[in-house]
Amino acid sequence: MPVSNELLEYQSEDAKLRKIEQEIASSEERKKYMQARKFMEAARDKLEAQDKHALELKALRDQLAARVDETTKAIAEYAELDEMLEGGADLAFYKKNAQSLLDRLRSIKGELNRLITEINAAAEEYKKFKEQTIAMQKQYKDYSAKFKELRDSHAEEVKAINEKMEKIGKKIDPKILEVYTTKRKEKIFPVVVPLNGEFCVCGRDFPLAQRGSLAGGNMVECENCRRLVYKV
Repeated sequence: MPVSNELLEYQSEDAKLRKIEQEIASSEERKKYMQARKFMEAARDKLEAQDKHALELKALRDQLAARVDETTKAIAEYAELDEMLEGGADLAFYKKNAQSLLDRLRSIKGELNRLITEINAAAEEYKKFKEQTIAMQKQYKDYSAKFKELRDSHAEEVKAINEKMEKIGKKIDPKILEVYTTKRKEKIFPVVVPLNGEFCVCGRDFPLAQRGSLAGGNMVECENCRRLVYKV
């Protein structure tokens, strides 16, 4: 795979394009925009989880309400206890039942207190989430516009570089250009690098046999960083 002046010139222009890409990618505008966008994308799942939790709390509340109603009715039966005792009812039996009802009421009260605490926590979480959502909606709107403005400010320069790269690319072997483009997409840059003595720019040494393959302007892929290495 031979190196060519056109390929090096193509990479030189690509370096300008990459510099712009990195400037945009590391900008505060993009960071704030992406932060808000990710939040908004996750907001639906968060809201669904909160709705599900609210339904679970409602079901627990309904269960407790049913148990309270059941216990209240059982207690109401003791309204005529004096008459039942006069009729020969077993006092020990009713005393035992009364204690059981008392224990049940205590249990329901404990569960009710825990449920109230959980409901309050859920309400507070929802309030904070709502406030955060409102803030993120504003941030998304503001920084979406700012991010677009930043990209647009480089649009003409990016267009000119792309046009020049396209023109140069027509002079490069399509197979070599395809290899270059693939590595570029894999975030490898620079793709084509000169051999530094006996080493690649990544620090990996090139065996003598591989260095021999660089004769005549050929390129060899580094086994470590996968860049295309040539000898000046």
